[in-house]
Amino acid sequence: MIQTKNLVKTFIDGDKQTTVLKGIDFRAESGEFIAIMGRSGAGKSTFMYQMSLLDQPTEGEIILNNISTKGMTEDEKGQFRLNELGYVFQDYALLPDLTALENVALPLLMLKIPKQKAYEMATASLERIGLEKKINNLPSQLSGGEQQRVSISRAVAHSPKILFADEPTANLDHESSNKVMEIFKELHKQGQTIIMVTHEEEYGRMAERIVRLDDGRIIS
Repeated sequence: MIQTKNLVKTFIDGDKQTTVLKGIDFRAESGEFIAIMGRSGAGKSTFMYQMSLLDQPTEGEIILNNISTKGMTEDEKGQFRLNELGYVFQDYALLPDLTALENVALPLLMLKIPKQKAYEMATASLERIGLEKKINNLPSQLSGGEQQRVSISRAVAHSPKILFADEPTANLDHESSNKVMEIFKELHKQGQTIIMVTHEEEYGRMAERIVRLDDGRIIS
């Protein structure tokens, strides 16, 4: 489902160059739940951002679902992200003026799914994670844990090939974190490919496999 070949990412700030990823070769099979772990500054989120096409690597190749992304234009990458990938971020990234239902439906409408069908799919996705009573709430009327569950609902409503999650429990209390992780485990059980960046050992151990990074390289 995912393959990276000699992935390098260098950031340039004036005369200063910082290489954060140093030639990473990686594979993830369809249906795997993988936690990417490592100390702060190891390159975890940078690695995920390259794999998920949210950033452009300096060198190397990324192959997603047997499709090489190397020659893609930005528009093609945008369409690929919209159609094939799902994203969960630590800050939820919900639009504050839209209800939970509208937040989940928005990417479906961007996929040109008819409005009634998009809202049916969004409702089903929210029901799946137990938020059917909160579909008309604005993000400000939801707890942090509920907002993150809406974020997950939005990410999986269109049945993405790969779900990327960047520190999904970082801003949550223990109870909310456990609920979020239970959703990930259930999605994995249903065959969803999940790549999760986390610094929390407790949640990393809930994944099927842990990939540890240090100084821009995979160490185990």
